[in-house]
Amino acid sequence: MNIDTLPRFPLADFPTPLHHLERLTAALDGPQIYMKRDDLTSLGMGGNKTRKLEFLVGEALKQGKDTLITAGGIQSNHCRLTAAAACRAGLDCHIVLNVPSGEPCKPPEQASGNLLLDKIFGATVHYCTRPERDSRMKEVAEALKGQGKHPCVIPVGGSNAVGAVGYVRAMMELSGQLKTMNIAPDAVVFATSSGGTQAGLTLGAKLTGFKGEILGMSIDQTKTGDAPFPPILKQIADETARRIGSDLYLAEKDFHLDCNYLGKGYAVPGDLEFDAIKALARNEGILLGPVYTARAMGGLLDLIQKGMFTKDHTVVFWHTGGSPELFAWAEHF
Repeated sequence: MNIDTLPRFPLADFPTPLHHLERLTAALDGPQIYMKRDDLTSLGMGGNKTRKLEFLVGEALKQGKDTLITAGGIQSNHCRLTAAAACRAGLDCHIVLNVPSGEPCKPPEQASGNLLLDKIFGATVHYCTRPERDSRMKEVAEALKGQGKHPCVIPVGGSNAVGAVGYVRAMMELSGQLKTMNIAPDAVVFATSSGGTQAGLTLGAKLTGFKGEILGMSIDQTKTGDAPFPPILKQIADETARRIGSDLYLAEKDFHLDCNYLGKGYAVPGDLEFDAIKALARNEGILLGPVYTARAMGGLLDLIQKGMFTKDHTVVFWHTGGSPELFAWAEHF
């Protein structure tokens, strides 16, 4: 494999810690729970997108780009970290944010959470509806080209073969930590949405010989219907494998996805999420984000309650970041 020869722009200090959640484990009287702390990456208040952005920014710099463009929701962690990465790399940044359904395409009356940080990092913000995001990014890119700029359009979540390499590398990092700590997890559990993290972790698990389950707790995706998620995961993983020089091909059945905790939809947290936030905060002093990590942790806590994971099991919860989101939901606490 040629991961170390691929263009990469360092953005954080790795490895991130692997912590044993002793108090939460005792409170649940269930499996041993460890947490992989990608909320502690050192860029822009942390998060999993940093790993992807190292390779995405590295490729952009290699191609002579001077501006990053990406998209997400109003409280997008990915957009916040893309803006921070652009600052670190000396690039301009434009982000396209979709407003909640039914609301006008204009800035909120008061910026909070990730949106506030976007502005602090100096990103130029464009607003649209969710179906318009891709076309709006293209419009922004064409306008910048007309001004003599050289933009790089990064997909939502940084989820393509370039970005997913970051999570192949992350799985290799975790593998080394598990060996050092003499831990053999039955599962690695994490939030999944745009697919790059899950594709990279699943491919990395195959390459490192990890025997446990790689379980993505879906935030907004489904296994079936008009846009089933497993084919997208397979495509990203297979393209990532080619990029790192591996001849491995994955099957759709290799991607384990739990879609039972979608709640009322994307970025609409409820009791499941807020209870999980309080459980982690009050047992471990660790904060979760309402949109991603709290939904995934809420799902994991429910699975433990239902007996899917018992005292005989060990689980690693991969904290993908997102705590700045909390400040946009202050009224719920």
